Amino acid sequence: MNDEAPRRRSGGRAGRIATRSKPLAKDDRPVRPGLPGGRFKPLTDAQLQQVVDTAFELLEDVGMGTPVPEFVQVVTEAGGWMDEHGRLRYPRGVVERGIELAAKEWIWHGFDEDKSIEVGGDKVHFGTGGAAVLMYDPVTNTFRHSSTQDCYDTARIVDTCDNIHFFARTVVARDREDSRELDLNTAFATMVGTSKPQGTSWFERPHVYETVEMYDMALGGEGEFRKRPFVCAQNTFVVPPLRFAEESTNCMVAQVETGMPINLLSAGQAGATSPAALAGSLAQALAECLAALTAVNLMSPGHPAVMGLWPFVSDLRTGAMSGGSGEEGVLNAAAGQVSNFLGLPSGCAAGMTDSKVPDAQAGYEKGVNVTLAGQAGTNLVYESAGMLGSLMSCSLEALVIDNDMLGSINRTVRGIEVSEETLSVDTIKEVVHGAGHFLGSQQTLDLMQREYIYPTIGDRESPDNWKDAGGKDQLEVAQERVQTLLERHPTHIPADRDKAIRDKLPIVLERPGIE
Repeated sequence: MNDEAPRRRSGGRAGRIATRSKPLAKDDRPVRPGLPGGRFKPLTDAQLQQVVDTAFELLEDVGMGTPVPEFVQVVTEAGGWMDEHGRLRYPRGVVERGIELAAKEWIWHGFDEDKSIEVGGDKVHFGTGGAAVLMYDPVTNTFRHSSTQDCYDTARIVDTCDNIHFFARTVVARDREDSRELDLNTAFATMVGTSKPQGTSWFERPHVYETVEMYDMALGGEGEFRKRPFVCAQNTFVVPPLRFAEESTNCMVAQVETGMPINLLSAGQAGATSPAALAGSLAQALAECLAALTAVNLMSPGHPAVMGLWPFVSDLRTGAMSGGSGEEGVLNAAAGQVSNFLGLPSGCAAGMTDSKVPDAQAGYEKGVNVTLAGQAGTNLVYESAGMLGSLMSCSLEALVIDNDMLGSINRTVRGIEVSEETLSVDTIKEVVHGAGHFLGSQQTLDLMQREYIYPTIGDRESPDNWKDAGGKDQLEVAQERVQTLLERHPTHIPADRDKAIRDKLPIVLERPGIE
């Protein structure tokens, strides 16, 4: 064997790489937002109906505690009642009326309209979410408190990631102690960080109105946000089991009034705040989300909303959340399936690894959980990128690593197209009687970009080529990628509107020198 033999091929490989580097039209890409899912069905139709019937039973026989006056009014006027325990009861017919009125599909606008996504049906999208209080530092392998700057940095990283279709805020700005400043600065950092569809949350009802005024200013005038709502509220409106969270529900009323789409988010933890039996946990989450959906649609028929069933599970040995478990994966897939069964826009949480670092455990836990949710046809898969430590922390490096993962997962959602053309009989005959391989065939060249997806962070080189290039592991490559991306600042908010917002509101995020 000649040790001095060249290690790299030349010629055709370079040409193929150059060919695939050319950008494609959106519809020609191998993966894109909104590919149809639904091939994985953890529950049969009969089982789904059992879960739905149980949710109806819970709402009629147990009801929801601590409802706000607006919910009491619309539900009782429709046929519900308040019982002697102060619980709002929902007869089955009232809930069915809420489902009938609900929007089955709607547009989640991007600040950049070209990045808008269609929510509903069997369309699958991947995005972020969470309320991490820590950021992972790969240099020191430690954690620090998250900040307003981190809200902005995670948003602008996601803005560059093709396989992350929406950005819901990932971290809590722990440098803001006042709830108003926290709400306004989180919303602002998210808005200026990305032009994709986005989401955030609020502590108090007045902050919602004030933030919508800010959105109007950013869009160019009063009432503009209602015309093109680019933010979907992340509203954890329930204290499980079956009790409304008063402040969050008051915020929900404001979100309805301002035309803001709402992720109706129930996050019971199996074995702690919901039954340890997975079916029971699913039924409780469905009941809670249907309670909010019904009230919202009785207030404003057809209001854009997501059935945000986020049933979490526990490690029953300790009671701690187990975000990356197999139980979590199948339960969230079923959560998406049951919402789709009712014809309602679905959302779940998948990608909540228990690993504290972007390692092999994070990879397999995220891969399993996100794949199941996407294959089940969940419309919005939250938490699918960036999160570590059972949602306690976030990582910029994990965002870009997970972007690669989501591309691969979305390719599995797309599946295999079978047709006379793709079965390739003529191409096979041509190769058999010609070159004897498919590397240079026209079909191969045509499909290099349209049928295949290639990683940005992941490595596919030979061991020798990898070593020659520095022998870097995935985390090292991700660190370099993050540093490059953080040099970029989105400019979708005009400078004059940015200044007007800063003059009016207590914004702490410094404006980068991008005028």
